[in-house]
Amino acid sequence: MTFSLVAYDQATGMTGVAVATKHLAVGALVPHARSGLGAIATQAQTNPLLGMRGLQLLEQDLRPDHALERLLLEDPDRDERQVHIVDCTGRTAAWTGRDCIGWAGHRTFEGFSVAGNMLTGPETIEAMAAIYQRTAGLRFSERLLLALEAGEAAGGDRRGRQSAALYVMNGEAYSHLDLRVDHSDDPLASLRVLWQEYHKDYYQSFRRCMPTEHRVLEAEAA
Repeated sequence: MTFSLVAYDQATGMTGVAVATKHLAVGALVPHARSGLGAIATQAQTNPLLGMRGLQLLEQDLRPDHALERLLLEDPDRDERQVHIVDCTGRTAAWTGRDCIGWAGHRTFEGFSVAGNMLTGPETIEAMAAIYQRTAGLRFSERLLLALEAGEAAGGDRRGRQSAALYVMNGEAYSHLDLRVDHSDDPLASLRVLWQEYHKDYYQSFRRCMPTEHRVLEAEAA
């Protein structure tokens, strides 16, 4: 019922998740990311504990494939799950359980992974991967959004549309970007509007004034 992309951007060090589905509030449970560690999406029969636990395992210096093996061993319902991971070096790992509703599958690449279930076909994630690879010169968050739009145009969720989200981390404990459309007839159009609003001067000036760990350490040392 969901298609997503998890990625690490080597140029900026950002990690992020882009996801869309025919279900309510996908951004609340599917995307997980932490600065300096990586990003995870958990979908199909979503288990947010996989995202939370997966980040803990990455923090213990496990490779994504080893972290994924541990997660699956700990989950008795793993055949109903779909999960994919990228770490902060660009290594990836993915799982699509045999009981995920078709079309279901994933593709992993250096630096990013795409996955989906209950799709019209593999064209959805293939289109996502293609546009993400072709847009390396653009902002990381826009590449994520373009991938969602390409996946939707290629067929998307076979049941329709309802919610979408972009979640990006960039060096801080709080998110660099966390945009969610929880319920809409056209969630990707609404997400595009939010993304454009996010980049307007008034909001970017506000973001530049926010405390950062670097500024806090400088103030403590002064």
